[in-house]
Amino acid sequence: MELQTVSAQSECPECFDDIHLTAVMQNEIVQCAGCGVDLEVIELDPVTLELAPEEEEDWGE
Repeated sequence: MELQTVSAQSECPECFDDIHLTAVMQNEIVQCAGCGVDLEVIELDPVTLELAPEEEEDWGE
């Protein structure tokens, strides 16, 4: 399976700021420069961003 990367422009779903993406892959986490939220690249064609799921702390369990 070959990993696909794209360079594109998208919009933050939280603050609607333009985000310029360079060589991103599906499921990659990127950060919005406008509001600072973490976003996950859900689709590459067209590039679709959603709020990234918050990671729970791993207490060594």
